[in-house]
Amino acid sequence: MKRNYLKKVLALAAAGTLAVSSLAGCASGTKGDSTAAAGSAAGLTMAWWGNQVRNERTQQVLDQYKEASGVAVSGQFFQWDDYWSKLATSAAGKKMPDIIQMDMSYLQQYVDKGQLLDLTSYIENGTIDTSNLTEDIIKMGKVGDGIYGIASGTSSPCMFYNKTLLDENGITIKDNMTLDEFIETAKQVYEKTGYRANLIHYGLYMEIYTRARDVQATNQLGGASAADYVDYFKISEDGVKEGWHISPTQAADTASAEEDPMVYGSNPDNMTWCTINGSAMITAYQSAAAEGTDIAITSIPSDDPKKSNYVKPSMYFSVTADTGNPEEAAKLINYLINSSEAYQILLAERGIPVSTVISEEIMPLLSQGEQENAAYIIDVVTPNSSELPPLAAEGNSEAQDLLRKLEEKVKYGEYTAEQAAEEYFTGANEIYKQHQ
Repeated sequence: MKRNYLKKVLALAAAGTLAVSSLAGCASGTKGDSTAAAGSAAGLTMAWWGNQVRNERTQQVLDQYKEASGVAVSGQFFQWDDYWSKLATSAAGKKMPDIIQMDMSYLQQYVDKGQLLDLTSYIENGTIDTSNLTEDIIKMGKVGDGIYGIASGTSSPCMFYNKTLLDENGITIKDNMTLDEFIETAKQVYEKTGYRANLIHYGLYMEIYTRARDVQATNQLGGASAADYVDYFKISEDGVKEGWHISPTQAADTASAEEDPMVYGSNPDNMTWCTINGSAMITAYQSAAAEGTDIAITSIPSDDPKKSNYVKPSMYFSVTADTGNPEEAAKLINYLINSSEAYQILLAERGIPVSTVISEEIMPLLSQGEQENAAYIIDVVTPNSSELPPLAAEGNSEAQDLLRKLEEKVKYGEYTAEQAAEEYFTGANEIYKQHQ
């Protein structure tokens, strides 16, 4: 069963569903001192965002790499928000680490600014061995004529939920649920248990919403007017008023798995029964949940699940333009995607491995959560999905910051859905315009 799941994931990637047209060195395995220097001739620096599971596994692999190659790698990790703000600062000072973890939402802008190295020559000369990667997997990191990132694995947007709680109350979650069906279920869960939903949080739902309605952003917001976004803000406006959606007064909005109110809290007043994130995060959520709590995975509800669903690179490994050791950095990326010894530790925490050889080797070692992620991608998403969205345009992170602030204002009751939609449509388009 495990063998079939992982082989199918990579085969489906090759079939075309995935077509894509201040950090600095620090003491190994610690949250970094942002004043430290980037990589030197004596070693490399690598930075990533993540959860505690990823941090521990990555550091073990970097220690292992030093033993195998003699090259020391100083690792630095942050939560999502801190990672990008510190990376921007170090990029401005031309002091980025040698190797960084990169995301689809930032790849285009870092390439446009000349901050990442084209890895094509290192692929062509074999320093980065891609013989066990499909052509479409390689193209995931393509921007223009260059390859600026190697995907670490594949994943998909998803909804995690407290299956234990719902089973105890006779409530079943079905895959590819519509938004209306979800809202009815959320009301039922709240009435029976007091636990609220957490659908509109951290700006994560906007992409699902716009894909379903064919108004996805490119270099500006999609849609003809603010009216296209009123329904988005109405979800949380109505949900908070009716009680079934959590508000900022009950729990902080966060992208951290360990601090997510689905697993962090003490009672229904400050916890939720669901959250949304990327499917590769399943191990982190299951590890953070209370003992005996089963965290399950399903698709994110939307007006049109088939349009909303897609399979994506969970993240990339990229080499920065600030490195003094580009060849050594490329060798480390090769190790991170092709080493059997590394994947005895990494497993599928960064998504289903992109190497067909590695994916088969680790099958017997996968956790229950990692198996569930593979099954989710194959059985739930892929038969009901659309193609990968375009890389995010420059200005996207600022537009997301605006969106998160407006989501919060609506939940607090400071803005109506109409006011938030108007400010979002006007403000986000102005942000994109400034970057063109």
